[in-house]
Amino acid sequence: KWKSLYQIQGERKRIMRETCSKYKSNNRRIITPYHVSRIFVEDKYRVLYCEVPKAGCSNWKRVLMVLNGLASSTKDIQHNTVHYGNYLKRLDGFDHKGIYHRLNTYTKMLFIREPFEKLVSAFRDKFEHPNNYYHPVFGKAIISRYRINATKEALRTGSGVKFKEFIQYLLDVHRPVGMDIHWDHVNRLCSPCLIDYDFVGKFESMEEDANFFLHLIGAPQNLTFPKFKDRHSNEERTTTKITQQYFAQLSPSQRQQSYDFYYMDYLMFNYSKP
Repeated sequence: KWKSLYQIQGERKRIMRETCSKYKSNNRRIITPYHVSRIFVEDKYRVLYCEVPKAGCSNWKRVLMVLNGLASSTKDIQHNTVHYGNYLKRLDGFDHKGIYHRLNTYTKMLFIREPFEKLVSAFRDKFEHPNNYYHPVFGKAIISRYRINATKEALRTGSGVKFKEFIQYLLDVHRPVGMDIHWDHVNRLCSPCLIDYDFVGKFESMEEDANFFLHLIGAPQNLTFPKFKDRHSNEERTTTKITQQYFAQLSPSQRQQSYDFYYMDYLMFNYSKP
């Protein structure tokens, strides 16, 4: 079993590196704090984890906190503690020497997810539930720009953004509000052409990949990757089928443009075109 998992890792890294050398000319660029701002540091087991939202990141942070001795079990850690507790250090908080030392000696890993599924998961989480950041900041701007005859109430609250409107915003080169980490490219969040990741896990094979990774770093045997869904736990996880239902609301050209938007992620992580 380990042998086949080693082979899968080798293959994922090969495809990633080949895509980088084919499309990216930045192999010799300097790594700046900006490039490592999404990377979390666990010094005890010498792990660097690049956070990709909607690909198991809350549970990965829980695992890092347990590894670091900040909690005895992943079950004890609340969502807000994970995201707003500032218990985990980020790589950009170190000086130049500290950053390079860790990049050269720690095990660097990231976990990714099929881009359309990740996008729908982010949309459902941020726009279909009450949210005091995404509705006023993104919702208002999206509704006022893309909805004809929007009601005063919709313009005031920014609630009720439709998936089609969200996609219009995403594909608009003159976006009314900037990008957000929940729907940005993995390629931009984690700079895989600049940082040579040792381990590339996939959300689709999370349990197997995560526990293989924990085995590789010599984590305590009783620590396994948590299975629970972090937010809106009574709701079904975003699946391929659910993703198709959302994308069915778009025109063929919007679907194609969305694919083009995430083209590098599809290619680099070997996901087939939906």
